Amino acid sequence: QVQLVESGGGLVQAGGSLRLSCAASRNIVGINVQNWYRQAPGKQRELVAGISILGRRNYADSVKGRFTISSDITKNTVYLQMNSLKPEDTAVYYCNIKDTRTPPRYDYWGQGTQVTVSA
Repeated sequence: QVQLVESGGGLVQAGGSLRLSCAASRNIVGINVQNWYRQAPGKQRELVAGISILGRRNYADSVKGRFTISSDITKNTVYLQMNSLKPEDTAVYYCNIKDTRTPPRYDYWGQGTQVTVSA
C-alpha cells in the first residue's frame, strides 16, 4: 500500500499563490497518471490537473494559465503551483495517483489539504 501525503494548503488572499505538494511513501512502478482534484463545499469533486508518466499535462478550463502541475520522480512527489488564486478556488485539494491499465491495478488518494482564498 502507498500513502500519499499532501501539504502546502492554507489561507491566502485573492491574487496570491500557493504550492501544493504530494509525497508518495514509496516509488510507484508502472505507467500511471498523477492528478490533483478538488472539492468545494456542496459540490462534486472535480479534476483540476493531471500529468502522465510521459509528462503530458491537462488542466481544467477554470485553472488554465494559472495552475501548473509538475512531478519529481526522484522525490516521488507531485506539485501543484497555483497562481492568481480566486475565491472560487477555495476547496479541499486531493492528490491522486492511478494506474492507467483497464481496470486500474491501483488508485491511491491523499487525505486532502484545505485551500482557502479570501476576497
